[in-house]
Amino acid sequence: MRAFADGNGDGIGDLPGLLGKLDYLNDGNPATTTDLGVDGLWLMPVFASPSYHGYDIVDYEKINPDYGTLEDLKRLTDAAHARGMRVIVDLVVNHTGIDHPWFRTHRDWYVWRRDDPGWKQPWGNGSTWHGKDGAYYYGIFWSGMPDLNFRTPAVREEMHRIAALWLDRGVDGFRLDAARHIVEDGPGTGQNDTPETHAWWKEFGERVRSKRKDALLVGEVWSDPQTIASYYKELPACFDFPLAAEIVSGVGAGQATGIAAALDEMLTTYPEGALDAPFLTNHDMERVASQLHGDPDALRSAAAVLLTLPGMPFLYYGEEVGLKNGREGGDEAKRTPMPWTAEGGRGWHPYAPGRETENVAVQTGDPHSLLSHYRSWIAARHASPALRNGDLRVLPVDASAPGLLAFWRASEEGKEAVLVAHNLSGTEAVRTLAFVEPGTPRLLVGPEGAQLDPAAKTLHLPPHASAVWSFAR
Repeated sequence: MRAFADGNGDGIGDLPGLLGKLDYLNDGNPATTTDLGVDGLWLMPVFASPSYHGYDIVDYEKINPDYGTLEDLKRLTDAAHARGMRVIVDLVVNHTGIDHPWFRTHRDWYVWRRDDPGWKQPWGNGSTWHGKDGAYYYGIFWSGMPDLNFRTPAVREEMHRIAALWLDRGVDGFRLDAARHIVEDGPGTGQNDTPETHAWWKEFGERVRSKRKDALLVGEVWSDPQTIASYYKELPACFDFPLAAEIVSGVGAGQATGIAAALDEMLTTYPEGALDAPFLTNHDMERVASQLHGDPDALRSAAAVLLTLPGMPFLYYGEEVGLKNGREGGDEAKRTPMPWTAEGGRGWHPYAPGRETENVAVQTGDPHSLLSHYRSWIAARHASPALRNGDLRVLPVDASAPGLLAFWRASEEGKEAVLVAHNLSGTEAVRTLAFVEPGTPRLLVGPEGAQLDPAAKTLHLPPHASAVWSFAR
């Protein structure tokens, strides 16, 4: 939110600014090709908070005044819904900010003990117990964000009330921050994935669905596939961190094996009906353009892979123009202002390097730009039932073409099948297929040099090219 679009000239992105850019994201007209074509928005924390990141909430019922008002949010959700878009907000239930009034008035709403047991963060060496007034409170992330105590019934009820309030205010669901860390029962891994944590999400999901059946819940479960799979018992969707890592590293290396293995593991590990949420990078990670050193071929391949996968792909703002990390370290460098133009305009933080070419204005009119590439692949996804909601059959990576990732997808209605192929390497990929759908293939998206010969069951793909062939059934 803070980095996307400024509506009042103070340099801070806000709700009116985002509203003013909705036509860039989705203009509501499927016949046009000048918008990005996204059909949902995830707003990072918009509740009252003293920090730039907003994860230390001090009032769950108020909009951060930096971002606008409740009326601004209503205008945004109404306009998004009119375009067929859904809006979810970041709901941080693991902790509050230390300045939240609850921390002063509701001691049993937080986790306290008389001594420091010496627990360390499960991912590092930071302490999770913090001293105050002769006692210690638990805060897994840092001392400024004390964890709420979900063993206290009043805390659970308050979070149910808050979720219902925001659904009544027009949001369509929630991104669930730190989903693994709700109830802890010991040091180390005892701070992750406990039975009580799973019980909370089951309770929360049931209450949200009782309020609104179609509310979307997306869990941040930053872990291995087996752990992510365990949360599908309670949550309909989870971000796919292992797959994201394999896509970025595989594209960078020009090798398909890791991506194919991650997709196979997803198919065998996640339960039937699980809604995968693939992505490339997010606000806590080094941006994909920085990881891939701005390589245009690699960035195009990464986009095409993401947008042909099953599930609900997420795009981090700026990825569509190749936005890199800022020069400074820390999380701020991952959240620099959106480069709408090559120069001018205030930002909450210095712009990332490369703004001269990695901006919306320059790339909008260029049919060969990364932005145009994203628009084309999102449009292809919208045009194909098989790409939108079809199943997945991954072809084994052939030793003769180790950079070729290929898979079949077929629509739930059985009316369309597509063959998807991505050549991640710098050499032409040629492959013989064991099976080709009957009928005449239609190149849905891809370069002229992409060739599929159904009779010979052979596939030719130029270097760094992606293509999708559609077969009507």
